[in-house]
Amino acid sequence: MTARAIADAVRVGERSARSVVDEHLAAIEAREPELHAFNLVMGDSARATADAVDAAVARGEDPGPLAGVPVALKDNLCTRGVPTTCSSRILEGWEPPYTATVVQRVLDAGGIPIGKTNLDEFAMGSSTENSAFGATRNPHDPSRVPGGSSGGSAAAVAAGFAPLALGSDTGGSIRQPAALCGVVGVKPTYGRVSRYGLIAFASSLDQIGPFAGTVDDAALLLETIWGHDPLDSTSIGSPPAPLGDVPDVSGLRIGIVEELTDVDGIQPEVRAAVERAAAGLESAGAHVERVKVPSCVYGLSAYYLIAPAEASSNLARYDGVRYGLRVDGADVAEMNAKTRAAGFGAEVKRRIMLGTYALSAGYYDAYYGQAQKVRTVIIRDFARAYESFDVLLSPTAPTTAFELGAKTEDPLAMYLSDVCTIPTNLAGHAAITVPFGTGAFDLPVGVQVLAPALGEPDMFRVARAIEGLAP
Repeated sequence: MTARAIADAVRVGERSARSVVDEHLAAIEAREPELHAFNLVMGDSARATADAVDAAVARGEDPGPLAGVPVALKDNLCTRGVPTTCSSRILEGWEPPYTATVVQRVLDAGGIPIGKTNLDEFAMGSSTENSAFGATRNPHDPSRVPGGSSGGSAAAVAAGFAPLALGSDTGGSIRQPAALCGVVGVKPTYGRVSRYGLIAFASSLDQIGPFAGTVDDAALLLETIWGHDPLDSTSIGSPPAPLGDVPDVSGLRIGIVEELTDVDGIQPEVRAAVERAAAGLESAGAHVERVKVPSCVYGLSAYYLIAPAEASSNLARYDGVRYGLRVDGADVAEMNAKTRAAGFGAEVKRRIMLGTYALSAGYYDAYYGQAQKVRTVIIRDFARAYESFDVLLSPTAPTTAFELGAKTEDPLAMYLSDVCTIPTNLAGHAAITVPFGTGAFDLPVGVQVLAPALGEPDMFRVARAIEGLAP
């Protein structure tokens, strides 16, 4: 059942929330040892929350639009009293004293957190192999990666462990794993969803968004979590426009981004999927043309200066003093160094060093400052494209899911997995990936719809249409 169908059934008493939770916990028990989607399965608390939902229904109350729906939470979303690790040893034993706004909104809507999902450590990676607790596997082929960094959330939805999941997207960490696992993933406009309670990676890029099996379910979860939050200083104050439920694209202007469709290393089947989706949209009444966004080709380079720079600042707080892991030393400096050496994995250390170097005296203007200028050019190029088009189309990832271990020894090859998703984060815009058939080795392919800031209504119209056209 879809999330919306589950919620509708629970709200009228056709199904109990407890039976829904038990059904999904049984699915987790059956395949979780093989896939490792979760760092923590919250079985007891999920059953207790389900019983509260059922009690509300019995009293004649409406628990909310997510009534009885299990929701998997990426393990970088703070949940009061529940271990939250970011898949890192540095946060060993830490239980947040507060709950993230998005998690609270899920609870207020009758949703049931069912577990904390695995991720690349501190959301730094594209395969969920950088976790301190072991890799997650793709439900379609367990010898392959689910993508990253939100690979656990994508795998949980794809495997039927939960109808919905939350992830975070800094450079593609929702959309890329969603594409590789064959589910829907949404990166909302920056500031449209509160980041309060999200453990920061790169604060000017991070954004929380939904995973779902269908576009309609993704809309349901997004409309639950978005909206202004005074606890987040970057939160947009204006109320969001309804996403609607109509897949009509007649009259919409859709541009195929040449720089992203023709990127080096793209698999022919992935490119073909975008072209087939575009042809279907044109047949449905949209006006489709190719468009150039020239600065997109510099997105990867700019991102891997800006994101590590912000990470080096954000991760300075993990010092062995305030919370989490502590390795004793002869003095504070030695304790701090030993703690960080033991607590952080290789990829996190690599990015901290990259970012610290980019921010250092004598190199700031040449690296970080220059990258921010490139970011401005990317924003301007997208603005120019959106003068002529309502939404844009591209691949989500250049390839289907690759084998575990295939890129772990080559960080650059791993970084290239996000080449199609990063420009949207730099611009602060919205994007969604929709499953569209299969490619190499019969693995899922995703087509990405990009929209300008606050352009989610048109983006979802096109996404619904692509879903209907999918082979």
